[in-house]
Amino acid sequence: MKALISAEEKLKERIKELKCLYAVSSFIANSNLENLSPTIQVIANSLQKAVRYPEDASVEILLNKEIFREGEEPVNKVFLLSAIKAFNIPIGSIKVGYSEDKYTSNDFLNEEKRLIQKVASEIGNLFERKQIIEKELMAKRQMERVDRLSILGEITAGIAHELNTPLANILGYSELLKDQFADNKDATSDLEKITNSAIYSREVVKKLMFFSCEMPHQMKQTNIVPIIKDAISLLKPNFISKHIDCKVQILEEDIPYRVDSIQLTQVIFNLIINAIHFSPENGTITVNVRQNIKNIIIEISDEGEGIDVSKSENIFNPFFTTKQVGEGSGLGLSVVHGIVKSHKGTIEHSPNTPKGTTFTIKFPKK
Repeated sequence: MKALISAEEKLKERIKELKCLYAVSSFIANSNLENLSPTIQVIANSLQKAVRYPEDASVEILLNKEIFREGEEPVNKVFLLSAIKAFNIPIGSIKVGYSEDKYTSNDFLNEEKRLIQKVASEIGNLFERKQIIEKELMAKRQMERVDRLSILGEITAGIAHELNTPLANILGYSELLKDQFADNKDATSDLEKITNSAIYSREVVKKLMFFSCEMPHQMKQTNIVPIIKDAISLLKPNFISKHIDCKVQILEEDIPYRVDSIQLTQVIFNLIINAIHFSPENGTITVNVRQNIKNIIIEISDEGEGIDVSKSENIFNPFFTTKQVGEGSGLGLSVVHGIVKSHKGTIEHSPNTPKGTTFTIKFPKK
């Protein structure tokens, strides 16, 4: 055990502690919030120098399962420990220790205990600031995306209305010409191609109108469970062809909601077809339907590669697709977004565990 500390030594230790606190504040003020590892490492180094016996001390800062260490950690040690919290939630700890062979707990000064607690508090405040800024940026991006989708909705609604009339004329005149050229097989074949192309274009226009919430609703109070189950059963051949298992988890057989049943079917269809497309063979798609006091919640999860962060903000935009050319129009998720929005609901995506994507739809009950 070391000798008792004199007044002069105590003053020197206090100066070291104040220098440490000043250095920690400086490191935090100049830290890069996108990469805090260097900041935490220099804080650990500064803290080691500030304790009474720095040459024998080990400092360990644990943050979100990552360890920052200064000094050799003794096998048997005495130590001081302080929790690091952000918004009162533990996110790590600071541990300062000595070898038990040379020191005892009495070799720690009360001022050192307070120093470690203060540094832990400063690190916690840093992570609180990081979380606040990240949430503000996320909210800003969400607002920007909502604005973009709103503008796109107005544009697509205008385009859809403008295209409806000429498409109707093309279809009408094509049918008239078929009658006139009934005996000409080549002309009839060409007219059939024109008609099919016009019908396909009309379906695209219909999807645009779904996205922009311009389609008329036939809303009525109904049990949505049979609607969801029927939509899934119709996709059975798709599951079989790719050897995919679909697990449906619905705890309650009666979940009433005021909804357009055709549009809800289209939402389930589009999301599950997407999940099938991105799922590996012999994968599993999970559909979970439940309700609480406020919302009806529908979750559809796949085991695909997941959504790249760089593309996550655009997936609900019309004509945006990650599928190969010719495999999708890029309107499926935008249509889903439009329908969910028209029912005053929300749709979000998140990583599935251990891999894949989960789409979560929430329909408010009121």
